[in-house]
Amino acid sequence: MESNTIITIGRQFGSGGHEVGRELAKELGLKIYDKELLKLIAEESGICEKVLQDYDEKPTNSLLYSIVMDVYPSMNYVGTSLNQQVYQAQFDTIKKLGQTGGCVIVGRAADYILREYKNLTTVFVHASLDYRIQRVAEFEKITDAKAKDMILKADKKRASFYNFQTDKKWGAVSSYNLSVDTSDLGIEGAVKLIKNYIEIKNAK
Repeated sequence: MESNTIITIGRQFGSGGHEVGRELAKELGLKIYDKELLKLIAEESGICEKVLQDYDEKPTNSLLYSIVMDVYPSMNYVGTSLNQQVYQAQFDTIKKLGQTGGCVIVGRAADYILREYKNLTTVFVHASLDYRIQRVAEFEKITDAKAKDMILKADKKRASFYNFQTDKKWGAVSSYNLSVDTSDLGIEGAVKLIKNYIEIKNAK
């Protein structure tokens, strides 16, 4: 498989998207950026990593759309808020990753930011609600009711961030190259399917 392959992973909370991304990166010999991305952004921008965590995948004001559309800063731009600095730093770092070679990036609307790259494969990892409740409840050691509440809130936040930042809809089939159900395939099966897809795509 080509070493410059870029894989972005959107994911429902509790679906195992992080695990899928990490296993993919391991098998393909690529670097993975999930929480690691926040550390890299902090190093590149000088913004405190704790601040980046507080703003991670949360929608902000309308200037965010301008950032993603490559028209930021503009003639109408006045001043720089902390929100704008954070998202500009995220945008710049993800763009740089796309230019430097193959990698796996989880979340942060990276699929949209890197949409012009021909070596990009965009994936959305999802699963049934029951499957996700079981995983989250076991991992967090909480009740099913609390796990469900956590899942619904996290998904709402991710959807709001993605829908606000892009001109696409979070989780919609048309927004990604491939949609994978881990409640049917498991982590290993999902990884295998994504690898097969990329191999077929690269063979064209």
